[in-house]
Amino acid sequence: MPAYAIFIKNKTLNADELKTYSQKAAAARGDHPIKPLAYYGPLETLEGDPAEGVVLIEFPDMAAAKAWYDSPAYQEAKQHRLKGADYRVILAEGLGG
Repeated sequence: MPAYAIFIKNKTLNADELKTYSQKAAAARGDHPIKPLAYYGPLETLEGDPAEGVVLIEFPDMAAAKAWYDSPAYQEAKQHRLKGADYRVILAEGLGG
């Protein structure tokens, strides 16, 4: 079943750290089977607190999503994301076909 990584940016704390994160996260893609579905495009918050941005990434399954997230390259990038902004990150399993 497909899996989705959902990144919700609540508030920017340090734009320079986010720039570094963006560069390192792109490099962390490597040969992981990542399919970007949404990337900081226009959004409308219908309920709850407003978000500054949303990223939605599809993976073939939860194992692939976790392998990418837990990879040393992404974990290095993540340190800059944590300094750069307040985020919520969710892994969700999709429905089978």
